[in-house]
Amino acid sequence: MWISTFQCLNPHSSITRLICLQQKKRRLETLENEITGTKVLVLPTGSVGTNNHIVSIVDIVKPKIWQLVDDTNILKMWIQFLIPRIEDGNNFGVSIQEDALTEIRAVEGEAAAFFDQISRYFLTRGKIIAKVAKYPHVEDFRRTVQELDEKQYVSLRLVLCELKNHYATLHDLITKNLEKIKRPRSSNAENMY
Repeated sequence: MWISTFQCLNPHSSITRLICLQQKKRRLETLENEITGTKVLVLPTGSVGTNNHIVSIVDIVKPKIWQLVDDTNILKMWIQFLIPRIEDGNNFGVSIQEDALTEIRAVEGEAAAFFDQISRYFLTRGKIIAKVAKYPHVEDFRRTVQELDEKQYVSLRLVLCELKNHYATLHDLITKNLEKIKRPRSSNAENMY
């Protein structure tokens, strides 16, 4: 016997109610069978938050990386604007400018890789914690989270050292070659022609 939706919403008899309940039960069972996806698991100790120490260090390091990216971009544009028009001969100064640009681009690329490294840490940590939730009895997964946090701490320390080294290298490169970067062609060469 088919009961319309209207009758189920406005039941008048106990038989109609019983049939409506059976239909609802069948619909729920059908929905449960159709639902797909990942089961949500709960850790026995509750949810796992981020490592606050690592997050605070990341909050310190990220602006410094951004600053290096901005500084390299400014240096790159400054040198590019100083490159003279293309001429035959006497291009030694221009080659110094191009070498400086190559070094600056390499530093900029490494700085961008530091951002990728930070995001990979959080992604990896999330995957490991999902494993801990799925297999709470495996102590090695729990230990892996701790080891990953320690590795990231060391990695962030190395990132700061690399930032310092990049600034020192760029400063050395610019100061040693400042005259050739500013004036790639000497005035004597201009007088010869």
